[in-house]
Amino acid sequence: MSYQEAYGSYQAVNLDAQTSRASPVELVLLLTDGLLDELARARGHIEGKRYEQKATSINKCVDIINGMASSLDFEHGGEVVANLARLYEFCAVHLQGAGIKLDPTMVDEVVRIISSIRQGWAGVQARNG
Repeated sequence: MSYQEAYGSYQAVNLDAQTSRASPVELVLLLTDGLLDELARARGHIEGKRYEQKATSINKCVDIINGMASSLDFEHGGEVVANLARLYEFCAVHLQGAGIKLDPTMVDEVVRIISSIRQGWAGVQARNG
C-alpha cells in the first residue's frame, strides 16, 4: 500500500467517525470544509493546466454542492432555504463555467460564497451549542 493509499484510507475512516456522530449542522460544516478543500484543488489544477484533474475536481465540487442543495428543507425553510438553493445553483453553474473557461477567479467567487455560507452555519452551531 502506497503512502497516498494509506493516507486516503485514514481520511475515509476519520470522516466516517466524524459523520457518524455529527449533528445536521456539523454535517453541513464538514461538507463545506471538504468543498472548500476541493475548490482549492480545482483552482490549482486550472492554474497548473492539469485539465483531467481539473474536470474531476470540479465534478466533485458540483456533486457536493448538489448534495447540499438536495438536503434543503423547502417545506419548512422559507425564504432562507430558497436563497440557499439559488446560491448553490449559481455556484454549481459558475464552477462548470470556470472549468470551461479555465478561469481560477471564477473558482474564487465560489469560494467566497461558500465561505460566507459556512460562516452562517458556524454561527448557527455556536448559538445552538
